[in-house]
Amino acid sequence: MVRTKVENRARHPQNLVFDVQIPKGAFIHNFTMNVNGITFTSSVKEKSAARSQYAQARAKGKAAGILRSNTLDMENFKAELNVPGGTKVQFEIHYQEPIRRKLSTYEHVIPLQPGRLAKHLEVDVRIIEPQGLHFVHVPSSLGDQFEGVHTISKGEKKAHVSFKPTVAQQRKCPTCSSTAVDGHFVVTYDVNRDSKAGELEIFNGYFIHYFAPENLDPLPKNILFVIDVSGSMWGLKMRQTVEAMRTILGELRSADQFSVVDFNHNVRCWRDQLVQASRSETEAAKKYIEGIHPNGGTNINDALLRAIFILNEATSLGLLDPNSVSMIVLVSDGDPTVGELKLPTIQKNVKKNIRDDISLFCLGIGFDVDYDFLKRLAHENNGVAQRVLGNQETSSQMKKFYNQVSTPLLKKLEFNYPHGMVSDVTHNTFQNYFGGSEIVVAGKVDTENVQHLQSMITATASNAQLVLETLADVEGLDEFLSKDNHADPKFTEKLWAYITINQLMAERNLATTAALKRNITRKILQMSLDHHIVTPYTAMLIESPNGDELMLADSPQDRKRGCCPGALAVGHPKPENSIPAWAKPTSGAKDPSSLLLGPTASAIHAGSLVIGPAPTDNSIPSWAKPTLKPQGPLAAVMGPTISAIHAGPLLLGQSKPGHSNTSLGTKNLPQSGIHAVDNDPHFIINLPRQHKNICFNIDSEPGAILNLISDAKSGIAVNGQLVGAKKPLNNKLHTYFGKIGFNFEKKGLKIEVSIEGISLKDGSSTTSLSWSNLGSLIRRRVLVSVKSDNKVNITVDGDLSFVVVLHRVWKKHPVNVDFLGIYVPPASNFSSSVHGLIGQFMLEPDVHIYNERPGQDPGKADATMEVKGHKLTVTRGVQKDYRLDRVFGTAVRCWFVHNSGKGFLDGHYTDYLVPTLYSYPKHP
Repeated sequence: MVRTKVENRARHPQNLVFDVQIPKGAFIHNFTMNVNGITFTSSVKEKSAARSQYAQARAKGKAAGILRSNTLDMENFKAELNVPGGTKVQFEIHYQEPIRRKLSTYEHVIPLQPGRLAKHLEVDVRIIEPQGLHFVHVPSSLGDQFEGVHTISKGEKKAHVSFKPTVAQQRKCPTCSSTAVDGHFVVTYDVNRDSKAGELEIFNGYFIHYFAPENLDPLPKNILFVIDVSGSMWGLKMRQTVEAMRTILGELRSADQFSVVDFNHNVRCWRDQLVQASRSETEAAKKYIEGIHPNGGTNINDALLRAIFILNEATSLGLLDPNSVSMIVLVSDGDPTVGELKLPTIQKNVKKNIRDDISLFCLGIGFDVDYDFLKRLAHENNGVAQRVLGNQETSSQMKKFYNQVSTPLLKKLEFNYPHGMVSDVTHNTFQNYFGGSEIVVAGKVDTENVQHLQSMITATASNAQLVLETLADVEGLDEFLSKDNHADPKFTEKLWAYITINQLMAERNLATTAALKRNITRKILQMSLDHHIVTPYTAMLIESPNGDELMLADSPQDRKRGCCPGALAVGHPKPENSIPAWAKPTSGAKDPSSLLLGPTASAIHAGSLVIGPAPTDNSIPSWAKPTLKPQGPLAAVMGPTISAIHAGPLLLGQSKPGHSNTSLGTKNLPQSGIHAVDNDPHFIINLPRQHKNICFNIDSEPGAILNLISDAKSGIAVNGQLVGAKKPLNNKLHTYFGKIGFNFEKKGLKIEVSIEGISLKDGSSTTSLSWSNLGSLIRRRVLVSVKSDNKVNITVDGDLSFVVVLHRVWKKHPVNVDFLGIYVPPASNFSSSVHGLIGQFMLEPDVHIYNERPGQDPGKADATMEVKGHKLTVTRGVQKDYRLDRVFGTAVRCWFVHNSGKGFLDGHYTDYLVPTLYSYPKHP
């Protein structure tokens, strides 16, 4: 439980925010809020019903808060209230989180980030363990300044940990007004383990079986290390990986077999088959890893399939010890960019080829990796996943992760209980047990007719088949727990529900038919409602006693990325007509994701803001759906130049499967493409009527603002501001678009898209969206939608659409910087006077190219081009289109116009320079 008390001591209204981190995967089951004595209580309902009720209430002037998930291993529950002066608010949230035992330790992590000095700051941890406590420890996770501030009171079976720093102790320095409390308060402990058969605990009609035997000889293992060596691993990540692998390889036991697979856009094997972990082989493997130079893309699919093939082949040939354990350890820092790109397809490929007795463990480095994908991949294949930070501690974190799976002690475990005495038992068969971990099985017990419960465990050890038995009294814990005020009388029921729901969600992911998936979903939903838990299929409604104020705590549809914070305005209801009829969700919508989610405080006063998962086709009003128009010319965008690729940037953006080798060939751009400009910056103008591609670059200075589209009659201007690379490359400073501005003059709206985020200005009001949160906002028939963490769509009146793509590069790259590209599908609603660097080609000019001849470069021909009354010398070249392959790009053959497009463009490129991000050029 987390409780926060805040007060608005000002005389004017202010926003009060409750923002608490909870572990990802924990279940929220209650939230209350007291505003000046008025208590808001919560109820859990089926997601679409809760959203529908909330949406109806919102249309009547209600407001909402949204549960938000971020990309870390924590989630944020955030509620924001606009309250009058003098208002006191108390927030309280309850969640449940089973703590997984790792490396012989339970670790409870409590985020502490008050953001300011707090008069009353207290952490109170109660530990109750019937088995008895082996140790309780509080590491110095908040820094040495707080060493000794906590207190630990430990008994035989109970412990109390308290952390209550005074205001003086919280200060960064004796005279500082800022707090030093910023991090995590951590409590670690373990319990006594006397029985190899584990501890069987029964209470209130449920049993929990904890199994964590020690002092067993390890089983030999067959292990494939699959290591990402793409360009994004260059530098610190690779150095830390090499350091960790040196230690890990040195700790392999002589009975183990191993090999190393490293991959970028290609897949290599240190050895094509498993070898014994002798000293000479491990030393050779270390030298091999030390010699790797990261570069290129990320082909996760082929790398995993190669590792699976090696293990499958060794099994088929009888080369593996029957008592050994086979595993794959994947280390990667990013999403696939080469080969198979669809994550669900990669999952299916792995599941189809991997044997049931192989475990897949996934280690994600940094924040660019899709950690939820790695978790699904691991959990579907008898493994676990973990994220580590890409910093100086990466090596120690990698070694710690490996140590969790380095010591298999048992395999083929099965937990058995007497038929008729138990029911609804969670998974009771397990592929492996690793030293220092724990297996937990739970179920219901017929305590009315049973006095004792017996269990029998069978397993394969290194030198024997084990049969382990234990017997427990069904009332053995009643007296002990009933006398403790801090014991949760429903802890066994809650833990059983948590395990069951998580297992059902995993089964749903693997369901082979729609009917089976629906059946599992119904089970999850019913359990969530029965146990008052917020899951992907339920939502929590929070309302005042009289029901006139509503909030919605809603787990995001996409667990990878968050929705957004919600807001509740107290005393300032939203106008009845602030959401137009076309944007109101209907109560009969069957698809929960089609409902438009909660307004923020700014939306309550400044129009309608829709925040939530990126809208699907059904959730976007009909006017906002862009119309595809194949006719018209295309100017397409290219990604980094060849020199930039050699310098080693990592571009994270949209890509398309099946194009892993497109950089080796060339192709014409599709006729129904888009107008676009990207990179430093290059343009490719596609002339579909004449089947030609014309290329040119614009060389200007950082800070310059270029007009891309200007249409004074339609009231539309689109401009881009250049930013420079960190330093020149080959005596040239590359420039890129760091900001793109849209001026919809007739609508009174201005939109700025930058590498930091997206903002919409409506008069004096400004509303913002971030790249990390999927969401949309609608204002005067202009829809701004963040589709993913690298793409934003801007749709005007339904048939004019712009797409801005964010290209991320490695933060520590010595040269390159993040930049933007803009794509404009052909549209007919520009006037005939539309102009600009892109706009002038909405009407295709006549181009005649002839007299092709050898050029100065033997590999590139020159030709003469007649266009707009000019004769120009153009050169055959190849540019890159990064829409299909975000790392290597698709090669596009084109005729290159020199001197910043002189002669092909109307006038000189400097004629397109404008003073501000929203200006029209003086001479369009």
